[in-house]
Amino acid sequence: MKKSIQCLLFILLISSCSKPKEFVKATYKPITISVYASGIIKSGEQYEAYSSDNGILEKIFITEGDTVSKGDILFQIDNRTSRLNSENAKLALELSRQNSSSQSNRIKEIQMLVTQAKDKLALDSTLYLRQKNLWSQNIGTKVEFEQKELAYKNSKSNYLSVVAKLENIKLQSDTEYKQAQNNLKISKQREGNFAVKSEVDGVVYSILKERGEFVSSQTPIAIVGKNSSFFIELQVDEFDIVKIAKGQALFITMDSYKNQVFEAKVVKIYPIMNEKTRTFRVDASFTKAPSVLFPNLTVEANIVLTKKDKAMVLPRKYVLNDSIVKTVKGEQKNVTTGLMNYEYIEILSGMDTTTEIVKP
Repeated sequence: MKKSIQCLLFILLISSCSKPKEFVKATYKPITISVYASGIIKSGEQYEAYSSDNGILEKIFITEGDTVSKGDILFQIDNRTSRLNSENAKLALELSRQNSSSQSNRIKEIQMLVTQAKDKLALDSTLYLRQKNLWSQNIGTKVEFEQKELAYKNSKSNYLSVVAKLENIKLQSDTEYKQAQNNLKISKQREGNFAVKSEVDGVVYSILKERGEFVSSQTPIAIVGKNSSFFIELQVDEFDIVKIAKGQALFITMDSYKNQVFEAKVVKIYPIMNEKTRTFRVDASFTKAPSVLFPNLTVEANIVLTKKDKAMVLPRKYVLNDSIVKTVKGEQKNVTTGLMNYEYIEILSGMDTTTEIVKP
């Protein structure tokens, strides 16, 4: 019995020693280095529509999926207060217009006073100059000269006062009328703010409020965008953003299109990081797009950093510390490596395609 067990152990040892080790050889194939990013599909010029003022959603003129043109009214907010303000502004403008008419008569009266004061100033100026000339020749009395001088100065002061009064009345009248006009324009503008209009030619993708709900300038009412063009909004990790540049190619996969790969390129890199997600926004446009797209479809992308069409590569798990390989004979070789991704690593020197490598 003991001899039989010894024979069995010997056979197992022989068979285990003769069992070939698992090994691989380097092969030539393309290798691509890329950065992973996730994101969503967005329609061209997609935006959230907001009301400019707070109020009750009074009317909804569209339904989801409707095609709209730029400037079309989408919603009407209750604007009774705004309409009353506009009516008050109209009344104020009409009153200002009437005041302007009455002021016009007042202006005519003052203009007559200005004419009279001007004529008197001219007369007193002539008399003053004449008396001054006589006084320089010692003709007349000093009292007469001083009387003429005082009369001239009073006439000049009166003329300037009446002119200033005329200018003030004109300015006041014009200012009040222009203010009334501006107030009416502002009221009309605010009244127009209660009509939410489309900013693009496109499609209403979503209506976020119902009739009768309170809306404010802080909450969106609808999502609108173009249905003729779409782009990809990606979130790239802060550790990878420095590797990204405009024009880089990327490959897109989507849950909506299983086992299909689509192509795109980077078109815009936003320069500020989202502190909550620690990511940067990167936009890409399709160069090879699906036939049908919808906003907010999820995507996964690989942004290509470097690509080599023919490289000698090994599976990365067979290379220790990305620099050492072990042969089937138990030898360790230092190798020079190049490009590497999660799966493969490029071998530049230190071995060839005949070397049999085992997993370290």
